[in-house]
Amino acid sequence: MNQHLNANDLTTVVENDKAHIWHHLSQHAPYEKIDPRIIVEGKGMRVWDQHGKEHIDAVSGGVWTVNVGYGRESIANAVRDQLIKLNYFAQTAGSIPGSMFAEKLLQKMPGLSRVYYANSGSEANEKVFKMVRQISEKKYGGKKNKILFRDRDYHGTTITCLSASGQPQRASQYGPFTPGFVQVPHCLEYRSQFEDSENYGEQVVKATEEVILREGPDTIGLMCLEPVTAGGGVITPPDGYWEGIQNLCKKYDILLHIDEVVCGVGRTGTWFGYQHFGVKPDFVTMAKGVASGYAAISCAVTTEEVFDMFKDNSDDPLNYFRDISTFGGCTAGPAAALENINIIENEDLLSNTVEMGHYAIDQLSGLQDKHAVIGQVRGKGLFLGAELVKDRSTREPMDEKMVAAVTANCMSQGVIIGMTNRSLPGLNNTLCLSPALIATKDDIDEIISSMDIALSEVFE
Repeated sequence: MNQHLNANDLTTVVENDKAHIWHHLSQHAPYEKIDPRIIVEGKGMRVWDQHGKEHIDAVSGGVWTVNVGYGRESIANAVRDQLIKLNYFAQTAGSIPGSMFAEKLLQKMPGLSRVYYANSGSEANEKVFKMVRQISEKKYGGKKNKILFRDRDYHGTTITCLSASGQPQRASQYGPFTPGFVQVPHCLEYRSQFEDSENYGEQVVKATEEVILREGPDTIGLMCLEPVTAGGGVITPPDGYWEGIQNLCKKYDILLHIDEVVCGVGRTGTWFGYQHFGVKPDFVTMAKGVASGYAAISCAVTTEEVFDMFKDNSDDPLNYFRDISTFGGCTAGPAAALENINIIENEDLLSNTVEMGHYAIDQLSGLQDKHAVIGQVRGKGLFLGAELVKDRSTREPMDEKMVAAVTANCMSQGVIIGMTNRSLPGLNNTLCLSPALIATKDDIDEIISSMDIALSEVFE
């Protein structure tokens, strides 16, 4: 397969890339001596670079996006057919795919009823922040404007989203930030911030309540949390945590926003991560896996109760959400997203995600038994992490460069895995896996085998 790639001269492509492209999340000085990697083709869970080298992609496009795998002709055809009919009209008007996808999506989200279309997870989250600020102004005289976010969580790359970043290195050098954002404690029991970790979930909830009381409940409008923390180390919440958070929000009249940009649309084995925990959010945002990267789309989803706050006085010329996302009017996004959901349903990929997730956890636990450098294995569905440590008893984090050496070794073997990097000072030590929801046992075995070899060669 892909022998034709070797016959093509991609020298010009590589030279153009080096001369003109500013890559995401990259220090470019090395590209003065080495060529950037160009991904040329993808099929299923495999991608091929400019040299024709095959890789199994265990991170779904590098950033947890290609949930149904590469080369889905039915999605490409749905997008093509829609673009010929109508490519775009601003969301001041409706569209057929926008309407149809919203209905399909909301069937998966009982209690939620309104969809606001945008382009990226950052943008979707910022829409919610704007809505909350407007609700504060309309309903509370501007006082209930503060937004709580959690240590180690991440909500996007705009200046305001970075104001809600629990990952200091991602925000470093980009201030000053939007005021009114307040951090609450993380919920990673493995790195407990308490001397006594008994009933850890309850302790974190109590510590969160202390922040609320310190700031003043009458000043707080929103709490924004990931259901499973992603880039902060694949953190699954402890028992009692989400129930306690929901109770705090009800007690202090705080709207609850669940950021599902990574976890949404099947990644954890349910349609949305919050659905594991019985949570009833006021807002849910999503992006990455909504259309599996076949088109740009994000959604901010909310309740009818929230929606009604923006139409209660039609005589007031400022009494609506005065916002637009230009490319939220693109029809390719919802057309691709609708077919993406159809694929997940028709191929029963949620069940596969649960089954393969259990299998992957078991295999990672086997690696933990073999390699003392693995301190903890955690995750949900096909969203998995292995935290590396220098010493299991002290839990001293492994150096980021050594963790990066593991990912580089896997890459050399033709396996792409991820890691936390340049996010948390001294704590960028978690290997991350998020293979497509189509993953098989053979795929998992290949990924685990590569990690086994890499850990042996880097540390032993």
